[in-house]
Amino acid sequence: MNLKTKASILALWALVGSGALVAGTDSIPAAGGDILITPIMHGSVQVEFGDTVIYVDPWSRGDYSGAPKADLILVTDIHGDHLDAEAIAGLSQEGTEVVVSATVAEELGSGTVIANGESKEFAGVLVEAMPMYNLKRGPEEGKLFHDKGRGNGYIVTLGEKKIYFAGDTACTPEMEALTDIDVAFVPMNLPYTMPPEEAAECVAAFKPAIVYPYHYRGSDLEVFKAGLAGVPEVEVRIREWYPGS
Repeated sequence: MNLKTKASILALWALVGSGALVAGTDSIPAAGGDILITPIMHGSVQVEFGDTVIYVDPWSRGDYSGAPKADLILVTDIHGDHLDAEAIAGLSQEGTEVVVSATVAEELGSGTVIANGESKEFAGVLVEAMPMYNLKRGPEEGKLFHDKGRGNGYIVTLGEKKIYFAGDTACTPEMEALTDIDVAFVPMNLPYTMPPEEAAECVAAFKPAIVYPYHYRGSDLEVFKAGLAGVPEVEVRIREWYPGS
């Protein structure tokens, strides 16, 4: 373990010890009722609004015991921590809509395709697909971990609130240009997405009312919080995405 990795792990444990990593479900007021947001694991999120249940990137490593069946499942990418056919099947019921990019549909063998920039209604919910991609980071020279157009981030509108799930992405121009986002889920882990300081700069550009860092294993969340300390418009919510670790 190198010193940088060890320092990041110690920083996370310090947050746990201070009580800053909160587990459980958050309630966000919206028109027509509260939106309930439950962190599951890594990039997996459960969202409930009225009778509608949404999962983003369900992953079998998360705890779904007693979880309600899905009306809508959103999958961002082909990597195994986002595309998990077993988890999707376990949460699906008759009528569940599984929304994916074309590349994810090829891997999964099913799903309803939406492309970057498109907006459609699924299970009574307006969903917009956003680009998610790397600008410079990849497994080797000339290759990126995530190519533009391969996967989708998503903006979901519930009770007049716009919720943005960024997926695996760097700080793209499309993210910086977002407006009127009420809740954002932003990744920050290297080498696959971006470091916390870059994530903070991006969030400062589009200023969601609430931001949740997620997909953050190994990252120093204090760096992210510090990067937004001078942006009072943004509430940073640190939550537990790695229970038991």
